[in-house]
Amino acid sequence: MLSKSLEHAKANRQRYLDELYELLRIPSISTLTENKPDIQKAAEWIAANMRGIGLQNVNVMPTNGNPVVYGDWLGAGPHAPTVLVYGHYDVQPVDPLDLWKSKPFEPVIREGKLCARGASDDKGQMFLHIKAIESILAANHEMPVNVKVIFEGEEEIGSPNLEPFVLSHKDMLAASSGLISDGRMISTDQPSLDYALRGMAYMEFRVKGPTHDLHSGSYGGSVHNPAQLVAEIIAAMHDTNGTVQIPGFYDRVLALSDEERDHLKRSPYTLDQWRTETGLKNPWGEKDYTVIERTTARPTCEVNGLWGGFQGEGSKTIIPAEAGAKISMRLVTDQNPGEISELFKSFVKKFIPDDYQVEFKEHVHGWPALTPIDSHEIKSAAKALEATWGKPPVMAREGGSIPIVATIQKELGAPVVLMGFGLDDNIHSPNEYFTVSHFERGVDTVIHYYYYLAGQD
Repeated sequence: MLSKSLEHAKANRQRYLDELYELLRIPSISTLTENKPDIQKAAEWIAANMRGIGLQNVNVMPTNGNPVVYGDWLGAGPHAPTVLVYGHYDVQPVDPLDLWKSKPFEPVIREGKLCARGASDDKGQMFLHIKAIESILAANHEMPVNVKVIFEGEEEIGSPNLEPFVLSHKDMLAASSGLISDGRMISTDQPSLDYALRGMAYMEFRVKGPTHDLHSGSYGGSVHNPAQLVAEIIAAMHDTNGTVQIPGFYDRVLALSDEERDHLKRSPYTLDQWRTETGLKNPWGEKDYTVIERTTARPTCEVNGLWGGFQGEGSKTIIPAEAGAKISMRLVTDQNPGEISELFKSFVKKFIPDDYQVEFKEHVHGWPALTPIDSHEIKSAAKALEATWGKPPVMAREGGSIPIVATIQKELGAPVVLMGFGLDDNIHSPNEYFTVSHFERGVDTVIHYYYYLAGQD
């Protein structure tokens, strides 16, 4: 019963948090080789917790990189919905360490916020799904739906081995829908439900010119400086209105319908909130689109890193032999990340002089994803959020990328519900946090969702 499940969750709030503290203490940073043992430790810890709550077929499964943790409970029978729950247990590095108010892997609660690396992205949001399942099984010894759980350890490095894992285990992972909490809602007072995600093409390019660094007094004015050349390429990527100038970039962009624009207009996300979060006064970008449309529903091209020349203290008068940049392009419905990558390469090559070289490295390819607003899964999720938060959610798009969403939709044929419970939360930054009440209400919301999805009110 729904009510018994909610009562069990309420009675075990502190224990659930205490267990989450244990998981947060494991520094499972996927980008750093020295933390490889911690990745394995986190996977084993999660698997043990899943076994303890009654999930079956729990296994830490190897990949060519970090392991995937799998478990299921299929006792609801073949006619009940089967939900594939995804999350990730790897986290970002903690630099710069001196900006943290407390140790990043020693969780503390300040002003109702659980502060630690991974608290929101994604350990806290991932773990609340385990506790929702526990609450239902402990209270009722059965669930209204079948569940399959898959947690990975490479999301923060682009999930390079997850799609191959899914493709090689399609029968094991077959489901009628997916459920993911790796995002945020608009505010504590206003829940939101994401029905779309942007994809990504992440590129790195390096321009090589002279055979070695040159004296800028002796050769300046006769050599096309590679650092300047990279700057010229970057400057040409947008016009003065923020429109991307890569030929063909917008060819496959699915235009926003009037209905979708109306949904996005209802978002209570304000310009003042944007100013508070960014520390800036005036938004930049495509003038024909609102800030919420620019950040969630339009494709982008951003510089994530830039290097070239002398970076040390003082002066060193050189023309660098090479320079480069890292570029991420967020993509929307119908854009192909492979195609966009090739368009970007062609764009850059047009700037390269004949006796210069350019090298490309492709880091991430992720497809955009969309779940119809009128689907049973979205309607059930909206009802669950309203039951827990006391008001209906705003339908929204998420500006970030979760590559597995498109993989689940394309390869398993399952619509995906994106039920984020975070806020801004300083994810990827010092002093990351997850609001404790959001963790608790997140557990309750997922419990409601399973019953509503099964048609049991």
